[in-house]
Amino acid sequence: MNHDASLSAPARRARGGVLLGLAVLGLAGALFVLRGPLMMSAPRCMAGRWHGCYDTFNGVVLMTLVTLPAAVLVAWALARRRRAAGAAAARRISLAEVGMVHGTVPFLWLTMMPGAAPGTAPARVSLVPLRDLVTMGPLGIVGNLLVFAALGFFAPVRFAALASLPRILALGAGCSALVETAQYVLRLDRVSSVDDVLVNTAGAVLAGLASRRWWRAPSRGSAHTPAKRPAA
Repeated sequence: MNHDASLSAPARRARGGVLLGLAVLGLAGALFVLRGPLMMSAPRCMAGRWHGCYDTFNGVVLMTLVTLPAAVLVAWALARRRRAAGAAAARRISLAEVGMVHGTVPFLWLTMMPGAAPGTAPARVSLVPLRDLVTMGPLGIVGNLLVFAALGFFAPVRFAALASLPRILALGAGCSALVETAQYVLRLDRVSSVDDVLVNTAGAVLAGLASRRWWRAPSRGSAHTPAKRPAA
């Protein structure tokens, strides 16, 4: 049994290295394709200007990528602190916590950006399913799939209570519905659409399926019940 376990450990490390390499290659390819639009916002972002950086899609994406090393450093520091305290799965839990925040907050920022006439344009609602889907276009569909993808991927890794597809679906749908409601209430000159909720939820569920092998298993009460001492 121990010999088989020792043989499987290098295989797991190799598989993790391959996945990491593929992720790095994918990120590098995306940066190569988007290098032109991102560099347009670089001068304003580096100067700390709000207009032209944090109120634009390119600027938010650029700052998300720029702060990625800092997010990795935070995950490493959290994991090191947990390991020093003797916590189990310290690296996985820390990475999941940072990944949820770093992968979700920028998309929430983008979805809450006001349109051309915030506060003055009438609030708009689209409750007919699939009507807005045909007008989103490929970029819009991909963007909506990614809004809660990090949450769907990392939440069941971090929290055992969310380690099921129905609960990920409920989490994605609930968060998306809250965002659409906030857009309507704040009158951001954006359309609160049921199709956004459907696509956001689908992105969370698909991402959850991708991380299924790393989900935290629910703890068993019997496994943590201390043995009773014999009567004296």
